[in-house]
Parts: sequence; structure tokens; C-alpha cells
Amino acid sequence: MPASLNEIKVRIASTKKTSQITGAMQMVSAAKLTRSEQNAKNFQVYAQKVRAMTTDLIGSELSEGSNNPMLIKRPIKKTGYIVITSDKGLVGGYNSTILKAVMQMLHDDHDNQEEYVIIALGGMGADFFKARDINVSYELRGLSDQPTFDEVRKIVNKSVSLYQNELFDELYVCYNHHVNSLTSQVRVEKMLPITDLDENEATSHHQEFELEPNRDTILAQLLPQYAESMIYGSIIDAKTAEHAAGMAAMQAATDNAKNVINDLTIQYNRARQAAITQEITEIVAGASALE
Repeated sequence: MPASLNEIKVRIASTKKTSQITGAMQMVSAAKLTRSEQNAKNFQVYAQKVRAMTTDLIGSELSEGSNNPMLIKRPIKKTGYIVITSDKGLVGGYNSTILKAVMQMLHDDHDNQEEYVIIALGGMGADFFKARDINVSYELRGLSDQPTFDEVRKIVNKSVSLYQNELFDELYVCYNHHVNSLTSQVRVEKMLPITDLDENEATSHHQEFELEPNRDTILAQLLPQYAESMIYGSIIDAKTAEHAAGMAAMQAATDNAKNVINDLTIQYNRARQAAITQEITEIVAGASALE
């Protein structure tokens, strides 16, 4: 019985240490989430302005006919997918949710691997696809918790360049969209070509711009920047969802650890009470034998 008591005490102590670690990780994730939400909010101000200008310019350009390769729909021979995951685990179902959705989409929309290209942002996604013999044409690992555009510029520019060089004919970004600290949604957004416009949105955003030198020259510079900024916005959104998932996972782990400690404490008290009762019984039996 004493050995059993000691074993329970060791388990309680180790579980308490685990709960302290997960509790600290929860607080860190909460701080990261707050900052990431603010970054996403700040980016939306920029994104709305760029989208307003781009929508107006594209609307006029499409109505007059365009030769810009980023506005022309090509026959779809190959599709590009940017898949955003984390570099590590401990984020609950964050990675499994998006990877499961992407695999289902690839299965439903394509007959073979020759019809699509995977660009992986995050080590978990890159390793996942490689383990299933799915070719990853480009990958980026080790993003900071609050990524700047300079950090992702390489993969963003590469994605736009691959489209312009016709390695693929359309580009989608697949990621977890942050709804709130407890909820995220899988999103698959078409980034290229830039042709899917909402007429109502174009009307609401319509503004008179003075163009210098001319519309075509401006679009040639603006459209790649617009596509890059939208991809970057998706990365910020995905990172926010990652921090929220990490916070929720660590909170659940901390709560589970507390429940385990409570159960072990009850078990310890019962074992200790049984040991005391046994000792009292032996003492009384010994005293009775001496009478």
C-alpha cells in the first residue's frame, strides 16, 4: 500500500507540472492571438483601399477588353494551391482540418497529380504531402508568430511569378479563416486570375482616379501587388487562427490536467484512508491477542 501511495503522489506531482506548462503556453498563445488580431485589423484598412482602387480599374479594363495576363482566363491545364499550415503541433485540429479538406478537394476535382501544383507554407503541410508522395513544388518554413511581408515576400512573389510564367493557370489559397477564439473555418479562395468581380461591389467602390501615365501601365504594376497583398492577408488570417487554436488546445490540456489531478487526489485519499484503517485494525487485533 505505501508503494501505491508513493506512485500516486508522483503522478500528481508530474501532472501538476504538466498543467503549469500548458497553462503558461495558453497565456503565451493568448498574447500572440491578441497581437495577431490587431495586425489583421490593421491590414484590412490597407486591403480595403487597394481593393477599392483595383476593383475600379479592373472593372473599366474588363469592360473595354484587357491583354493583361492576370486578367485573362486561360484554359485550365494545371491548378496551383497554396496550403497554409503551422510548423509544429500543439494546435489542436488546426492542421488536420485544413489538410483533410485539401485532400478531399484534390480527390474530387482532379484525376491525377499532373493536374495540380502544391505550394506549402508551413512544415506540417509540407511533410504531410511529402509523406503521401505528393510533389511540393515550393515550400516555406519557420515563419515568425507575427509574419511581416518581407518574410513571406519570397513565396508570394514566387507564386505570382509561377502563374505569370504559366506553370499553372489558376491559383487558390487554402487556409483556416479566423472567426473567433473558439472557431475557425476552412477557406479556399481564388487569387488568380483576377476576374471574379461583384458588380455591386464595383459600383460601391467606384471612384474617380486621375491616372498617370495610363491605365495599362498602372495595372501592370498594381495587379501583382494586389495579388501579393491578398495572399499575405490570407497568411495573417491563418496565423491568427493558428494562435487561437493553440490557445484553445492548451486550455483544454490544462483543464484535463486539473481533472486528472482531482481524480488522483481522490484516489490518493481513499488509498491513504484504507492504509490507516488497515493499520488500526492490525493494532486492535494485536492488543486483543495480548489480553
